[in-house]
Amino acid sequence: MKTMKPIHDPHIGHRLAERFQAYLLNHVHGLLSSLGRLSRTPFTSAMTLLVLAIAISLAAAFYIVVANLQQMTGNLQASNQMSLFLKDNVSEAAAGKLAEQFRQHGGIESANVITRQQAMAEFKAHSGFGDALKALDSNPLPNLIQVQPKHALDDKAAVEALLTELRQIPQVEFVQIDMQWVSRLQAVMAIASRSVAIVGVLLGLAVIFITGNTIRLELQDRRNEVYIAKLVGATNGFIQRPFLYAGFWLGLIAGVIAWIIVTLMLVIVESPVEKLSSLYDGSFELMYISFSEFMLLLMMTSTLAVLGSWAVVHYQLRQIKPQ
Repeated sequence: MKTMKPIHDPHIGHRLAERFQAYLLNHVHGLLSSLGRLSRTPFTSAMTLLVLAIAISLAAAFYIVVANLQQMTGNLQASNQMSLFLKDNVSEAAAGKLAEQFRQHGGIESANVITRQQAMAEFKAHSGFGDALKALDSNPLPNLIQVQPKHALDDKAAVEALLTELRQIPQVEFVQIDMQWVSRLQAVMAIASRSVAIVGVLLGLAVIFITGNTIRLELQDRRNEVYIAKLVGATNGFIQRPFLYAGFWLGLIAGVIAWIIVTLMLVIVESPVEKLSSLYDGSFELMYISFSEFMLLLMMTSTLAVLGSWAVVHYQLRQIKPQ
């Protein structure tokens, strides 16, 4: 029995390539023509873009403010240390070995020994009682270890568990840490983070509705054109394509304008912030929107705008039924 040999048509691949090329050209035409149509109504387009950019910039500015606050709390975390005051019979060598054990602990970022001589020198320098302390026969201060917990501002339960564990160490007399300060700062950052999410969602909905309303008005202006296109057999997908690209351009350009607005705001406040930081002997540097965040911003704004355009166009096209 003879086997049938597959028939290879050299024209199939060529036809597929032509179809793909035509499909690609149609999308490129829709992309560019929608941009051209926006440019032919500069005042209306500019007003829509500014409204969108202001809404987006509010969300982006809120986000970058919270990011800077988180950076600030990261710097404050260095001061959120546990001071382990050791018993008088614990020598400096024993304190060093104990600190080395702490550094191997999974919940501890760092552990540094402060000898009683170092503690006394620091106390003399900052207390104002330097001359009076010289009259002491011996140094009453103990050796101590300063422990920096990991993620001290993120996980209060872990800090409390570590505090309980350190208090049970035989060489430790007592442990000092301001847990109330940690709790307050954690609560503030939790409120700020959730506020960013809420504001982002609300302003994202604003982008969808503003873009959708703009595309609805454009669709009403081109209703006769859409009606004729349906009469000659154009599909809804083909008709809605330029409107979706118009929404894409609105979201993309508005995102760029919003980034410019936020950047200018940060430039304006950067000098006063640095001056305030220097007054507190700090080295705080204002964070700007990074390149990856900028790209994510453009992707989100264009996606939301396309979503709003699609919802309106999809609904409106179902209402247009040529007789």
